[in-house]
Amino acid sequence: MTPNGRIRYGSSPLLASPTPVWRSKFIVASVAFGFLLLAGRAAYVQIFANDFFQHQGEVRYQRTLELPANRGRILDRNGLILASDIPAPSIWAIPEDIERDDPATQEKLRQAAKLLGMPQKDFDKKLEDEDKSFVWVKRQVDEPVAKQVAALNIKGVYLRRDYRRQYPEGEAAAHLAGFTNVEDIGQEGIELAFDHDLAGKAGSRHVLKDRLGHIVEDTEDQVPPTPGHDIQLSIDDQVQFVAYEKIRDAVIANKARAGSVVVVNAQTGELLAMANYPSYDPNDRHSLTGEQLRNRAMTDVFEPGSTMKPITVATALQLGRVTPKTIIDTNPGRITVSGATIHDDENFGVLTVEGVIQKSSNVGATKISQRMSAQEMWNSLTAVGLGQKPQTPFPGAVTGRLRPWKSWRPIEQATMSYGYGLSASLFQIAHAYTAFAHDGEVIPISLLKNHGEEPAGVQVFSPLVASEVRQMMHMAAAPGGTAPLAQTVGYSVGGKTGTAHKQVGKGYASNKYRAWYTGMSPIDKPRIIVAVMVDEPSAGKYFGGLVAAPVFSQVVQQTLRIMNVVPDLAVTSMAH
Repeated sequence: MTPNGRIRYGSSPLLASPTPVWRSKFIVASVAFGFLLLAGRAAYVQIFANDFFQHQGEVRYQRTLELPANRGRILDRNGLILASDIPAPSIWAIPEDIERDDPATQEKLRQAAKLLGMPQKDFDKKLEDEDKSFVWVKRQVDEPVAKQVAALNIKGVYLRRDYRRQYPEGEAAAHLAGFTNVEDIGQEGIELAFDHDLAGKAGSRHVLKDRLGHIVEDTEDQVPPTPGHDIQLSIDDQVQFVAYEKIRDAVIANKARAGSVVVVNAQTGELLAMANYPSYDPNDRHSLTGEQLRNRAMTDVFEPGSTMKPITVATALQLGRVTPKTIIDTNPGRITVSGATIHDDENFGVLTVEGVIQKSSNVGATKISQRMSAQEMWNSLTAVGLGQKPQTPFPGAVTGRLRPWKSWRPIEQATMSYGYGLSASLFQIAHAYTAFAHDGEVIPISLLKNHGEEPAGVQVFSPLVASEVRQMMHMAAAPGGTAPLAQTVGYSVGGKTGTAHKQVGKGYASNKYRAWYTGMSPIDKPRIIVAVMVDEPSAGKYFGGLVAAPVFSQVVQQTLRIMNVVPDLAVTSMAH
């Protein structure tokens, strides 16, 4: 230090000491290493991981919004709606944008959870999702609720325009219309069968957001959504409701397991109704079971019992082996074939072929079948569609079972003549009976309205044979036949009962039955075919003529009135 008090830095021992060479090199190396790290990081961000960081940046200021398409409607033949879309916005969020530490935001989040009917812990869990840039909070919310959530103005919570499927006819048409999932993709019924046509094509909108997440401008032209196509069915909404109501009441009254009805326009082949019970509400599908979802008329197969006898008789008539007046001796009410005995309910004695149908004689049907070869019977059964997969786009339609004729034994040929040893769905039975209702021609059954086009069928029986069998079925529905309860006020009817023991394992249950009735009306020029099945009636009655025939009667009467068909009988002449 100098006399005047100043420090002489030049003579400081610390400054005077030489600096080690390694220190300067270390500093230079450290600076260089820092630059290398910065250069490496820049290269990683801008070259190697450019896509990732570009995406992260875009997520914060740019988003592509999907514009959902309106799904096509499902309509009945008269244009009434069976399924359509209604607005149901969906709530989504960007969790990382939500200011969850803000007391005001926390209160708004509690209000939102309450409005959406979600437990607070479930709502909070949604916002803690691993994907911090997008999460669905709740899909397809009622529009008024969605507007209330939007009014809370929570940063990071948004609405998307969305649609929910609505089914005005509920349980009555559930198995026909089917339903969609939350993504509006068909899962059952027509929704599934025609999903490609009904589904629209979503559009898109690219937008820029400010730092608060608000949309400030569109970055390019929107791609508008393309709505789906409407599907117009052949179904008549009124007939569908009648069919459902009557089979529901019959199942409940007879304490049955289930039931089905199929109604077909006999002139055009259009399906007018297909109803099942139990059913379900497609608008509310909580706690659904397989029993409710099954479209039994299409998917369940059964041994059809005596509903096969008209086909056996028609085949013999067509081949010239019998006439309606040919005598068939059914004494003593039983017949033995290959060591097995076939019984009638009672000894009907000597019958004509007409009487075999009227009394539903198993022995008579067996004796008629013995006048034909197995191949001739098989040809006829396959020609009316048995053992064949129905030509319909409806999901779940089954083939049934009809073994090749070469493997038939005599007892199998005999039992098939009256409906045992083969299986079919109710839909297939209704289809087979078009041969009798359409002058011997089997016509396809259409699910879509045909707009007046003539159906292209296959001639299986002559018009004369078809007419003769219709008259036999008319006798079976008259007093003295097996199903006088099938008669209806003002319209002539004809049909055939079926009462079949249910198969259990390799045998038959002695106390479980399926009751059938399939017929048509008016009898001279049928306008409709109605097929009815009641599964396991357990209220004391189980014959088709007592359980299924009354359903047929009610459905025929109301359907023909809906169709404005003029009665062909005087009301006072009806026998009861």
